[in-house]
Amino acid sequence: MVMGILNITPDSFSDCGRFLSPEAAVARGRRLFDEGAAVVDVGGESTRPGAEPVPVRQELDRVVDAVAGLAPLGRVSIDTTKPEVARAAAAAGAEILNDVSASLHEVAAELHMTWIAVHRQGNPATMQTNPQYTDVVAEVRDFLAEAVERGRAAGVPEVWVDPGIGFGKTTDHNLELLSNLRHFTALGVPVVLGASRKRFIGELHARSDGCAGQEAPTHDRLEGSLAAAAWAFAQGVSVVRAHDAAATVDALKVVAA
Repeated sequence: MVMGILNITPDSFSDCGRFLSPEAAVARGRRLFDEGAAVVDVGGESTRPGAEPVPVRQELDRVVDAVAGLAPLGRVSIDTTKPEVARAAAAAGAEILNDVSASLHEVAAELHMTWIAVHRQGNPATMQTNPQYTDVVAEVRDFLAEAVERGRAAGVPEVWVDPGIGFGKTTDHNLELLSNLRHFTALGVPVVLGASRKRFIGELHARSDGCAGQEAPTHDRLEGSLAAAAWAFAQGVSVVRAHDAAATVDALKVVAA
């Protein structure tokens, strides 16, 4: 399953505010569905490193019309940490709650939504300042295992987990998680992976170009994003988040074959 990413924010690290109007957002979501995305993930608050939170009303204004416009076309998820936004998005037709705070299990249960529990160390404003772990794989696995139990105890109809690539992790942490994805698929629930266009891929691309210590720009991270998606799928990951839906779908079809 490919989950197409739709950022309705002015400060997204990748989309740069191109889809702020409801018309532009729905057109972009329609294209993601047309390119083969099984889900479109709508977000109205940036979770990039250094991002500041936005007021509830502003986030609602960004996402609700887009969700309502896309829900008749396919399965929609809402990327939020705010209960008010989750409820409004569910009323507009969203079926999945993508929760980078891993705290909205009771809301997901109340709304009968699939809940994606994402691991994050810190918050967007601080998470990349100096992330540290004793054993990143074990700590993330244990966190997600506990989230699964909380979700089930609350009555969430379906729990998915996401190790949170780039959410309070260095490049080495991200690579360690990618090397050990079987630890997460062993939890017995669908695993989501979001590596598309992220900073560590830009760093790896720059290294390959002989530019250590730099980053390739976001528009020059497709090859690494596809490699991460294909690797993840081959390791048993169920859902891959992607900006480039068509290319990701085609790559995963080859892996599946």
